[in-house]
Formats: sequence, structure tokens, C-alpha cells
Amino acid sequence: MAGFRGGYGGGFGGGNMQNLMKQAQKMQQEMAKAQEELENAEVTGSAAGGLVEVRVNGKNEFLGITIKPEAVDPDDVEMLEDLITAAMNDAKAKADELSKSKMGAFGAMGSMF
Repeated sequence: MAGFRGGYGGGFGGGNMQNLMKQAQKMQQEMAKAQEELENAEVTGSAAGGLVEVRVNGKNEFLGITIKPEAVDPDDVEMLEDLITAAMNDAKAKADELSKSKMGAFGAMGSMF
């Protein structure tokens, strides 16, 4: 065993591990920033050319709804229900797309933090 000197060999030195830890910490900070941006973002889904609009944030949390008077027909409540559902689905799709664009860079790594 003439060539063995003991200790850690090859690329397992402390410097590489320290760089990995710094990269992981930086990624965690960037992910937290992206999550905060999603929480503060607002997207609007609409139906029937804007007769019903629903606002959600980038985390799909409901923020509010606007219903124009002409969308309200007391004799056709089902139509209004359908418009609200369509606007909610539109808002959700937009929030999902926003989330995907903000968080997609983190991929599976996001579940590690």
C-alpha cells in the first residue's frame, strides 16, 4: 500500500461540498422569492367577454369576483353559475401557467426544500 496516504481522496474535499451547499442555499432563496412573487401576483379569468371576472393570485387563492349587471338574469340563474365557473376555470388556468413559468426552473428540486 505504498500509494495510500489516508484521508479523503479525489474530489470529495471540503471545498466541493461547500460549493454545493452554497448553490443549494442560493436555489432555496430564489425559490422563496419566486413563491412570494406568486403570492403577490394577480391574474384575472373572465367569461362571456368580461361579464364575469374572477381574480386569483399566483397560488390559486381566490381574491374576488366582478359580475356586470347585464350578466344577472333572475330567470336564468344557471347561466350566471356557468359564467362564474368558466371565469374561475380561466383564472385557475392562468394562475397555473404563471406558477409553471415562475417555479418550472426549480423542477423536482423544489420538493427538496
